[in-house]
Formats: sequence, C-alpha cells, structure tokens
Amino acid sequence: MLRSVRTAATAAAVLLLATACNSASTNGTSGASDNKGSAVRGVTADSIKVGGIVSMTTASGYSKKDTDLGARARYLRANAEGGINGRKIDYLGAEDDGQDPSKNLAAARKLVQQDKVFAVAPMSSITFSGSDFLDQQKVPTFGWGTLPSFCGPKHIYGFNGCLVPMPGGTLNQTWPEGLSKVLGGAKGKSVALIANDSDAGKFGIRTFVQGFTAAGFKVSYAKPSVPATALPSDWSAYTKEILRSGAGGKAPDAVVSVMQTPYNIGLFTALKRSGYKGVISDPTDYDPGLLAKAATRQALDGVQVLLQFEPFESGAPAMQQFKEDIKKAAGGKDVPLNMHMMTGYMSADLFLSIAAKAGKDLTVDSFQKAAAAFSDKGTLVGDRSEPKGQKESFGCGALVQLKDGAYQVSSPFKCYPAIPFK
Repeated sequence: MLRSVRTAATAAAVLLLATACNSASTNGTSGASDNKGSAVRGVTADSIKVGGIVSMTTASGYSKKDTDLGARARYLRANAEGGINGRKIDYLGAEDDGQDPSKNLAAARKLVQQDKVFAVAPMSSITFSGSDFLDQQKVPTFGWGTLPSFCGPKHIYGFNGCLVPMPGGTLNQTWPEGLSKVLGGAKGKSVALIANDSDAGKFGIRTFVQGFTAAGFKVSYAKPSVPATALPSDWSAYTKEILRSGAGGKAPDAVVSVMQTPYNIGLFTALKRSGYKGVISDPTDYDPGLLAKAATRQALDGVQVLLQFEPFESGAPAMQQFKEDIKKAAGGKDVPLNMHMMTGYMSADLFLSIAAKAGKDLTVDSFQKAAAAFSDKGTLVGDRSEPKGQKESFGCGALVQLKDGAYQVSSPFKCYPAIPFK
C-alpha cells in the first residue's frame, strides 16, 4: 500500500526515538515483527518497503517535489502488474531534506532505523551527507548521479550512471557534443562556464572544462564564483567578465551555466539585457512550470537545456508509457511534465529492474549479485549496465530549446562515447 509522507513533527520525534534506540542492523537485516518472519530488513512475504529523500522545500524556493510523484508513478505501475516476483512495493513517500546536509543524514537514518526500508529510491538533492550511512547499512540507493557519492560506493546507483567520476573514470560528452551540433561545430568556438562557489560547483567546472576542451571548444572563462547561499541582486560583475572573455575581449560563442534556477533566471536576464546574442545553456530548466511567470519565460527563451533522458517531445513507446503512468499517479489529471518526475521515475525503474533479476529470494546480497551482472537496452536513459554505472555515465542525452513558450528538440537524444577524466 502506498503511504503518504509523514509530517515534519512526526519525523523529528521518530528520528529522536530511533537515534536513542540505535537498533539498526548493519547487514541489511532486522528482527522486526512486521516482517512476518523475514530476516531481511524491509522485505516480507508479500511486500518490499522503499522510501525516498527529496528536496521538497528550499530556502530559494526551488523544489524537486515532483521527484516523489515520478517514483510513485513507477511503483504504482509495478504494483498494478503484480509487483516484483510476487511482492508489492510499499512506498513510504519521500522525506524532505530541505537541501540541508544535516536533514539529509537525518532522513537517511530515519528511513533505515525507524522505517526499516530495504531501499531508498529516489534520492534527489544537491547534498547527500547520508550517503556513507546508507552504504554502510547496505541500503540500495538510487538517484540522479550528479554527486560524487553516486560514483564508487557499492550500494549507491545513479539512474543514468555516475556523472561526476574521480580521476581514472570517464566523462559524459552529451553537453559539449550537443552544443557543438547547435553551433555548427566546435572548431574556433569559445565557451564560458560559470557555477556556484561550492564543492559541487568547483567539481562541475573541473569536469566541464575537460569535456568542452576535448570536444574542440576554447574555454574562455571557467569560474565557480557565484555565492551558493545568497542569490546575487546584481549580476553585472559576472556578466562583464563573461562578455569580455572571448578572443580579443569579445563575447564567447556560448555561455554555459552549471547552476539551477533561480540563479539561472538572474544570470540569463542580465546577459540578455547586456545585449548578448550567443548561445545560453543550462542543465536544469526543462520545466513547463517555470513558464508561468512572464519574466521567467523571457529569461529562459532561447536557452538550450541539457537533458540526460529522452525529451518529453519524443514519440518513443517508453515515453508514452511514462506519460500514462504520471497521469495515473496524479489522479487522472494532465499535469505539466518536468525533469524531476523523470528523476524519480527512472530511479525507481532502475531499482525495480535490478530487484526483478534478484529473484524471489530477495536479500541485499542477492540484489547486489543481480546488480553486478545487470544490463538492459533502449530505456529512457539509453542502454544501462552495472557496475559500469557506478564508475561512469551511460553517456546519453539531448538538448531542447525554449521557443515561443514551448520546448523544441535541438539536438536529438543520442549516446556519445565517453572520454577519460583526468
């Protein structure tokens, strides 16, 4: 049975109790009586308990809440089809970490120690302080692999692989290769990269400098300089530097923001007011809900948005299934689709696909064994395989551009060869 997310007050009280008791197992087992005799944490004869961690609320107002709806949609279909090897998914919903590292860890502890979940899917936040705890507790965890925590730990999986590998790994080239296509080639073209002043921003700049350089671009500007905790009221200092960074002090051919809205709205508005006519791109603003406000719609008009899944405009059968599943989960309503829904949906889908291959005798060990030999083809994120996905991305993606209030595919979904990350 699908259950709603608890209230914050209840979660806090339960967390305190769980911390005091500290009764969690470290080997994926539990003696809880609600397991109906099963020794496996979160697994009964007829159900698998799963929870999520999502940044529902944030200080900036940016929300990933629809990640929960996407996961719920996929679990509902799995249950309607009979479950996984005869077990229904008991999805508890997602805990809200508010993009707060302490709350992220608290949510992870609550799900394991109190709720005793078998898996966490989805996990979607810019912070993942609970990663070490979940891996130590042997909790299969699935989310968007944009954080280093998705690259290496045995029990943590990115739904489209590892997107921020360590040296010795590989880099996904969807963004630079897609923009090369949009610009008619990378030779002689310059690109400016900007990110937040945070660990994630610094790492993002490091990776994309390598990626765009390998694709043939000249990187004229690359700084993680925008405060991560305070939205700038004046973007002129940033835009002046960017617009003078190209050859001979001219503007670069493309400006790539490794940030999320509302930062992108402020930056893009300032660039356009300065008269910039080049290509603007970001990885997060594929969201029809953002177009409700005229100022936001104007700021995003013409922007090339990176996707690491099939665009919603695709006619692929899997995309039609996704849309039908989301509508059912939304109570039969046609809701605007966004990338957060896809994050939740594909996180759940990868978990379900591996769990199905683990067989009727579901344990953490049998799940991990299935994951170590897992592969499939033609999904909404391309061909998947593990443990490859814990070291590198699946290498697929597309670009869409907002034109006249609607998104259009500018670089079709394609899988590109990865490059070594140094």
